Amino acid sequence: QLAGLAVIAFGLWLRFGGVMAEFASDKKPPEYFFIGLYVLVGTGALMSTVGFFGCCGAARESQFLLGAFFACLLVIFAAEVTAGVFAFIGKKVAIQEVQKIYEDIYDEYMKNPGKANRTIYHYHSALQCCGKGDTEQQTELPCPENIQVPKASNCLVEIQNVIDANLHLVGIVGIAIAGITIFGMIFSMVLCCAIHNTREMI
Repeated sequence: QLAGLAVIAFGLWLRFGGVMAEFASDKKPPEYFFIGLYVLVGTGALMSTVGFFGCCGAARESQFLLGAFFACLLVIFAAEVTAGVFAFIGKKVAIQEVQKIYEDIYDEYMKNPGKANRTIYHYHSALQCCGKGDTEQQTELPCPENIQVPKASNCLVEIQNVIDANLHLVGIVGIAIAGITIFGMIFSMVLCCAIHNTREMI
């Protein structure tokens, strides 16, 4: 239950807090990345629910509930492994998607520099970068005041770094939760067998 609540909190923090939250209200948010976070939050909610029924099964010494708890944990474990493989394979796609969004708003701004564009400023502010590495064009872009333009990073590189870091965190959390899930399955089977043996003795 606690692990599920931790996963929910972590997914919501990635979605509504941190760097990626800056892009959530824009016209072209990185949907591929956010869909993965919604799946993460949904998995956390499922884990909390299953954990509650597991507690009920242990308290009532119900073999049926403990068996159902084991089956649900097995499904969650399989889903976690599948999601991990999917995230690893889809990381490149997520990076390309966000980079494409930035390049589109960059080209749109360069065609009409006089038009106010909060989206490109959100990217620059969140990523602490400005432009695509061209110093001459950086002077025409809406860059945060605390960035020194000659030393400003390439935003395409920063996008890759940010998504890599966030997915790395998701991977660490996923591995930790998978470990907890395995222990949950082991303990549920041990308890179920203990209840069965006790009833046979009685």
